[in-house]
This record gives sequence, structure tokens and C-alpha cells, in this order.
Amino acid sequence: MNQNENSNTTIQANSTVLANEEIDNEYTPLLGNAAGTQGPSGASFWPSVFNLMNAIMGSGILGLAYAMANTGILGFCLLLLLVSSIASYSIHLLLKLCDQTAVTSYEDLGHRAFQKPGKIMVASTILIQNIGAMSSYMFVIKSELPAAIASFLSPEHSGGSWYLDGRFLLMLVTLCVVLPLALLPKIGFLGYTSSLAFLFMAYFAVVIVIKKWSIPCPLPRNHTLPIPSQFNNSSDPECIPKLFVISSKSAYAIPTMTFSFLCHTAVLPIYCELHRPTKKKMQRVANVGISLSFLIYLVSALFGYLTFYAHVDSELLLGYNLYLPHDIMVISVRFTILLAVLLTIPLIHFPARKAAMMVVLGNRPFSWWYHTLITLIILSVVLLLTIYVPDIKNVFGVVGSTTSTCLLSVYPGLFYLRISAEPIRSLHGLGAVALLVFGVFVGLLSLCVIIVTLVQDP
Repeated sequence: MNQNENSNTTIQANSTVLANEEIDNEYTPLLGNAAGTQGPSGASFWPSVFNLMNAIMGSGILGLAYAMANTGILGFCLLLLLVSSIASYSIHLLLKLCDQTAVTSYEDLGHRAFQKPGKIMVASTILIQNIGAMSSYMFVIKSELPAAIASFLSPEHSGGSWYLDGRFLLMLVTLCVVLPLALLPKIGFLGYTSSLAFLFMAYFAVVIVIKKWSIPCPLPRNHTLPIPSQFNNSSDPECIPKLFVISSKSAYAIPTMTFSFLCHTAVLPIYCELHRPTKKKMQRVANVGISLSFLIYLVSALFGYLTFYAHVDSELLLGYNLYLPHDIMVISVRFTILLAVLLTIPLIHFPARKAAMMVVLGNRPFSWWYHTLITLIILSVVLLLTIYVPDIKNVFGVVGSTTSTCLLSVYPGLFYLRISAEPIRSLHGLGAVALLVFGVFVGLLSLCVIIVTLVQDP
């Protein structure tokens, strides 16, 4: 008995060492911690909630008011509730699979379901998704940084100066800030204070609520605001909120929401970092994080829509640039969003590079040459997309209807049906089928409508 116990102890110790080595390896799966190995110093409940919210909330918050303008208030609320519920349930299925298989990597779940093709499929999806996410974040820099600089200048100095050229500023920021951070071989996956990012987003929502009463309706045609006593004319047709709206632009709504609630590549490492991790505890973290994100999303989208109505821009802050260019609160929220975005881009790049290396290089040892080359290629692709894509809603629409839908809905349902021993007619089996059908149907439908819309109205 003592010999067997010593042997088991040695095997467990060796397994722990190997797991730690895999975490440090650039080529190991992105979500490669082992569940349950976290010691007493694991993260507590609320830091884990903030970490998850940091993974959920990003540039998607800037496109939700546009989605509400094209679906109506009630239509938007129903769709947002549907997508958030699907996100929570798909996390539930992923956690069940982790408990059944002892696998804590999204890529390894793909390998368990479909062997090597499944692993490459998931890694490729993560790569494309993160390239799209980085493009949306850089689009915010391209559109908001010139406006932030112009807010400190007098009107006569707001001509075609180089420091007001969004594309030039984007390349400058990428070269001086993003590239050095992205070249670091190890960037903590959740490596900055997530509660600060949550406060930035909460502050954004508060400013949107306050500034609803600073811009009149109907909007002035010459972008000059009337005196405060001439505020909203509720009898004007432009100032009556729509409860339901259906148009070709409505196709952007669900992809934008899917993009905004995607956090599934962060769920499993957060699960591993929990103090005494259990599936029930992690599900509570997910439910609270998604609920708080839902609240901030709803408030900011609602008041953004009630400010601009049908004229809301696909990137919400652009409307405030026109009507409140020198407002202190708008300037401050613009800088907080820019700061949050700028710090997040290298963190999104890190898993994208790992996925690219997994697809292209497999398990080769770390090489600075390949590391630098792939970093430069990914950032170059992101820069080209950001410079030549005319509207952020195109990024939300195409990426949200493809890779975001796969990671949030299609893969969890498909992997559960493939791996789980539960019969297909069980409750979770039927739920997995519903997730799979919903993801495929809505993703393809939205993508087709978006492509037709782009062709007809480029």
C-alpha cells in the first residue's frame, strides 16, 4: 500500500509540473490550466465576476444603440435577453463537459470531439474571432482618438492636420504602443485590473444617461445646439421611440449582441483560477457577470437610442463628437474607452497568436523568429482591416454571425452532442440541439442578409 501511495504521489507531482510547464509554453492550448489544481490562493467570487465581465464587455457596447435603432426597444430587449440566456446556457454545457472529461481547454474539447481536425477548427475560429475583435477595438481608436485630440483644439486648428488623421494615428499607436506590448512572450491572460475596466464601462453608461438631456430632438441640422429651453419636441415623428423595427439593417442586431456576449474562451481559465472551483460556483460567476453586463448594455443602448433615435451612429460616440465635441464628460468617457481599448488589444492578440502558432507550427519549441513574424503578420492584417473597412458595424456583423456564433452557440452544442454520454432526448441533449440549430440558422441568415446589404449599399 505504501509503495502504491508513493507512486501515486509521484505521478500527481509530475502531472502538476507538466501542467505548469504547459501554461508557460507558447504553443500549448490557450485554456490549458487543469481544473481543481488551484490552491488556497485562488481567485474569490467577485474578482472572478469582474474578470469574466472584462472578457464580455468591450467595443461591442458602442454598437448596441445602433442595433436598438434597427430592432426597436422591445425587439432589442427580447433579442438581448435571448442572446444572454444562450450565452449562460452554453457556458453551462461547457462546464458539464469539463467535469465529464477533465478537459479545461476549448481546443482540447474540439480534439476530444473530432480529434486533430476539431482542435484546428477551434483554434482557427479563435484566431479569426480575435482578429475581428482587435479590428473593432482599433476602429474605435481610429475614430475616437482624432476626436479626442480635436476636443482640445480651437475650431480654426481642426483642419486636415496630420495629428487629426485617424489612419496615421492608428499606425502610430500600433507601432509605439501595441506592437511592443504584443511582442512580449507572456502577457497574463487576465493581466490587468478587471474591476477598473468594469468601472470604465459603468462610467460610459452613466455619461450616456446624463447626456440624453443635453442633446435636443429633433437633432439640429447644422450641429449647433439650441438653447436649453428648446429641448425635446415629443410630437415630432423623429422623437417617438419605436417598439419594433424590421429592416435589412436588423440583421446586424443578433451578430452584434453575440459579439458583445462572447466570453467563452475566458470561462475555462477563470474556472481554473477560482478558489475551490466547482461547476455550480463557476455557473454563479457566469450568471452574475452576464447579468451585470446585460444591465450595462441595456442602459447604454436605451439612452443612446433615446438621444439620437433613428440617427444613432453605428459607433455611438461619433454622435457625441458632432453635437458635444468639447463637453468635459464626453471627453473623459472618450479617453476612458480609449484607454480600456488600448490596454485590451495586446491581451486579445496573445491568444490569437497562440492559436495561429498551434495551427501553423504545432508543438515546435519557442522561437523568437516565428514569434515576431506571426505577431507582425497578425497586426498587419488587423491594421489593413481597420483602415479599409468603412464601418464598425461590418466588423460586428460579419465576425458576430460567423466565429462569435460558433464559439457561443454552435461549438458548445455540437461538442456536447458528440462527447456527452447523455441521450439526445434528455433535457441537456435537446438543449444542445437547440443551441446548434439556433447558431447555424441565425448565423447563416444574418451573414447572407449582411452580404446582400453590403453589395446593394456599399
